[in-house]
Amino acid sequence: MEPTRAAFGVWSGGLFMHFGQKIEENRMERLMHSAYDQGVRTFMTADVYGLGAADTMLGHSLESLDRETFCMVGAVGHDYTAERDGPRGYPRFTNSNLRKSSEYRDYLLKATEESLERCKTDHFDLLLLHNPDYTGYSSEIVWKGMQELKEKGLTKKIGIAPGPANGFTLDMMMCFEKFGAMIDWAMIILNPFEPWPGSMLLDAAEKENISLITRVLDFGGIFHDDVKPGHNFPPSDHRVYRAKGWVESGCEKLDQLRGLADKHGLTMLQLAAVWNFNQKMVKTVVPTLIQESDENPYSKPIEDKLHEVANIPEIKLSDEELEFISGVGNNKGCMNLKGGNPNFKGDPVADGWPMNGELRQIAEKWGINPEQDIVAAH
Repeated sequence: MEPTRAAFGVWSGGLFMHFGQKIEENRMERLMHSAYDQGVRTFMTADVYGLGAADTMLGHSLESLDRETFCMVGAVGHDYTAERDGPRGYPRFTNSNLRKSSEYRDYLLKATEESLERCKTDHFDLLLLHNPDYTGYSSEIVWKGMQELKEKGLTKKIGIAPGPANGFTLDMMMCFEKFGAMIDWAMIILNPFEPWPGSMLLDAAEKENISLITRVLDFGGIFHDDVKPGHNFPPSDHRVYRAKGWVESGCEKLDQLRGLADKHGLTMLQLAAVWNFNQKMVKTVVPTLIQESDENPYSKPIEDKLHEVANIPEIKLSDEELEFISGVGNNKGCMNLKGGNPNFKGDPVADGWPMNGELRQIAEKWGINPEQDIVAAH
């Protein structure tokens, strides 16, 4: 089954990723069944979430449903059996301190089989290479290993999901060019207030006929419309790492778009989704469903947010409307991007590395000036 227009990510609800208030597991299971009943029939997990616990919860929650009536998306790539590298998380399986390249294939096979067992299924509809390091973007051995999982019937399609932070632009373009014949899907960060750098990948995805799933549709909850200036984030909430003033700025921008949302009868989250669907190759959106604190007077039930996601209309925005939204949301140069970056100093790490000749060739091919287009400008 192909991914549906809207997908449900198990990182929602605060159980496995720290966003908002942590909901109870039984409420999460009810939420997933409600998603299924409302037509959100794509469920996304990753083996590193909860060190396998997310897989297990998903498998338990969906085991009563006909497997042919929903799309299950998995992700492998972090070796969570290794020692965690503090806030950087678990190392990628391609880390040279963990294994040789000749061992990549066996790792991918083992990790996928274990994830499938926890998910109580014999195949994924789509399996993503999760948050790769430079080796993951560039290694033919890695992608032959991913392709072999498809040939063995462990997954119907394969793809790539960069992250966790924003960037990896030239790396993705290089990966598309080298392995586009194998790659069916890619998942990127894209929303009206973060069009950069994701929009830079759209033409490259179109050239290789790679369908896109877009995450962080909600822009940290701003498009859910219940995060307001003065919002109190718990210390463990991942959103505390965003730039100072992002809530105030985001709410100001949101207010500029309300008239357009009202014109089309959309909630703010639905407007964000419609904007995404008006971008090349975007086939699926997967917002983070966040339950804000009960102390927040604007807080909406997470179930209401799911209902909005399940009822995104198909609307073609005019060129003028798209241009207006792009003007409001322009974020170019707001940060140094992860991945290959001319400002990166030091030895390569899992989420960053210096520019090299191959990346510069890709940049030149696509008319990108790395020193201007993928670095912080302000």
